Amino acid sequence: MNSETILAAHDRIRSYIHRTPVLTNRTIDALAGAELHFKCENFQKIGAFKARGGLNAVLQLTPDELRSGITTHSSGNHAQAIAYAARQVGAPAYIVMPRTAPQVKKDAVRGYGAEVIECEPTLEARETGVQEVIDRTGAAMIHPFDDDRVIAGQGTAAKELIEDAGGDRPFDWILAPVGGGGLLSGTALSVHYFSPDTKVMAGEPEGAADAVLSFQSGRVEKAPYINTIADGLLTNLSERTLAIIRQYVTDIKTVSDPEIIAAMRLVWERMKIIIEPSCAVPLAVVLKHKDLFAGHKVGVILTGGNVDLGKLPF
Repeated sequence: MNSETILAAHDRIRSYIHRTPVLTNRTIDALAGAELHFKCENFQKIGAFKARGGLNAVLQLTPDELRSGITTHSSGNHAQAIAYAARQVGAPAYIVMPRTAPQVKKDAVRGYGAEVIECEPTLEARETGVQEVIDRTGAAMIHPFDDDRVIAGQGTAAKELIEDAGGDRPFDWILAPVGGGGLLSGTALSVHYFSPDTKVMAGEPEGAADAVLSFQSGRVEKAPYINTIADGLLTNLSERTLAIIRQYVTDIKTVSDPEIIAAMRLVWERMKIIIEPSCAVPLAVVLKHKDLFAGHKVGVILTGGNVDLGKLPF
């Protein structure tokens, strides 16, 4: 994937998305000992960055493909992204979601006019559900992260961050969370092409620490155990995302659930904005590793704000 792919993705989706603001906060800067710039994808359409990748993929489907509809599997934000994108182009959408996905996310997917097919909360059940949809409808599958169209779309968030806040002094670091690696791959590629002196770091929950193992071993690994509040980051990397991440990402750091919750609460209290737990992971990394970022200019992608308000962790 080259810079033209990301530029073309941005042109393709521009009229369908928000160019989200970049916010700063002096109190958090003082706590971190760094200059932080938050790219607020919690203000994006559907409340998360995934609208970007979903739209970039859907807008490249042919009229014939759109007639048969679109399918995917997702626990939440990618589900909403595909449902939203399908509505924009007038195509039916069939979204396989684990029955344990937050009700607020299932309701939002239905609200965009998509059909929700519930399954057991395993990757195998999700993939089986999608295959059944394809057999029944002929729908085009758009994977949540293992798709170059999706990765290019997600990369547009970092592109905007660099353009809007890179300014006279380039970022020293840009951080994103990592689940399946679609956002991290797109971010790393955008940084490589548009701000080559900037380093990229990922944050991952200790309770879903597969990417850090994969990063070290060079193989797609599974997490030793899954137990985290960051429900958007439970997926393993793919071969595609791992290859990009190993080439262009400097490091992956893990944080505990108490550290994630503290960072999430800090943003709610000090910035007065709603973010979901997965979104707080990169800030938790900055606060945990202050020595690494001290005095540096740091971009943080705030990935989404789709929280079940009846189940806040604080």
